[in-house]
Amino acid sequence: MSIVADNISINAIKESRLPGVDFSKLPFGKIFSDHMFSAEFYNGQWHDVKIVPYEKILVSPSISAIHYGQAIFEGMKAYIQPDGRVGLFRGLENFKRLNISAERMCMPPVPEEIFMGGLRALLNMDRKWAPNDLTGSLYIRPFYFATDETLGVKSSESYRFMIFTCPVGPYFTEPLRCYAETTYARSFEGGPGYAKAAGNYGASFFPLKQAQAKGYHQIIWLDSKEHKYVEESGAMNLMAVIDNVLVTPKLSSSKLAGITRDSVLHIAKHMGIRVEERDLSITEIVEAASKGKVSEMFGCGTAAQIAPIIQLGYNGKDYHLPERNDSLLSYKIGKYLSDVKYGLEKDLWNWMEII
Repeated sequence: MSIVADNISINAIKESRLPGVDFSKLPFGKIFSDHMFSAEFYNGQWHDVKIVPYEKILVSPSISAIHYGQAIFEGMKAYIQPDGRVGLFRGLENFKRLNISAERMCMPPVPEEIFMGGLRALLNMDRKWAPNDLTGSLYIRPFYFATDETLGVKSSESYRFMIFTCPVGPYFTEPLRCYAETTYARSFEGGPGYAKAAGNYGASFFPLKQAQAKGYHQIIWLDSKEHKYVEESGAMNLMAVIDNVLVTPKLSSSKLAGITRDSVLHIAKHMGIRVEERDLSITEIVEAASKGKVSEMFGCGTAAQIAPIIQLGYNGKDYHLPERNDSLLSYKIGKYLSDVKYGLEKDLWNWMEII
C-alpha cells in the first residue's frame, strides 16, 4: 500500500484557532495545533488514512491499550527557518525508533510512507503554528496504540497510529537539581527500557514525586541490579564532563537511544572533544565532583534540549556543580545544535528536512 500526501483524506478545520494563541506565553504541551493525522490497522492492512481537525477521539473502554499497555510514542520537533519555512529535525530517526518500540511491544511496524507521508502533510497544513522565534518550536507527538475491544492477555490485532503537534517554549526554565534514585529503577536488562513505551513513564511518576518533595526537579536513574551505574536523567539521557572528557553511559536494552544524545555526540566529536560512551558509576561522579573534576553535568532530550544540572543529591548529600555559563561545553554544543535546527549553522549531517 503506497501512501502519499495526495491519497490522504483531508478534512480541514473551518476556522483556525491560531489567532487566539499568545505565542509569548506557551506552556509546554498544553496548546494544540488545528489538525491531527490518523491511520488504522486491522485485518492485516492499513486503512482510513486521514487528517482531521484536532479533537477528542472515541474509544471503547475495553481497548487493549488501556488494559495491557500496548502503547508507544515518539517526541520530535520542527523549527522555523530564516525563509519562513519549517524544518523537521531528524524525522527518519524517530520513524525508525518508533518501529523498534513497536517490535518490542509486539505491534506491527508502521510503514515509512504512513509515518513520514502523514507527518509531512500535517506539517504543511499547520506550519504557521511553528513559533517564529529562536526559543520556541513545534513539538510533534506521533503515538500508536492497540484498539482490540476484548479482554484477554494477548497482543492486539488492531491498532491506531496518530500524530498531533503543539507550539512550545522551553521545557525547563531553570537549571536542574537532580536526585540519584537508589531504591526504585526505571528499567532493567532485557526489559522494555529502550522502547518509548507509555508504561515506562507511568512507572516513573511515584519515585519522581518523592524526589520532588525533597526539592529536586528530576531523578538520575541507576541500574536495577546494583543501583550503581547511571542509566538516564529523568526523561533525558545524561552526560558529564569529567577531566575534560565528555562521558555518557553506553547504550543497552535498559536505556533509550536518544536522538538528541546522538546529535550531541556528533557535534562534540566535530568540535574535537574527547568522548567516552561507557559504564559510568554514580560513585565515580560524586568522587570526581568532590575533587572539582566534574566541570559540568547535563541532560539532553527532544523536549528538554540541553538541560544543565547544577546539583546532584546522592545518599543524603548534595554535590553542587557549576552554574550554566557561555564557557561550558553544554552551552557551546547546545548553541551549535540550536543553530543547525533554526537554519543558522551549516547542516553537516543532513539532519534537517525542510517542509
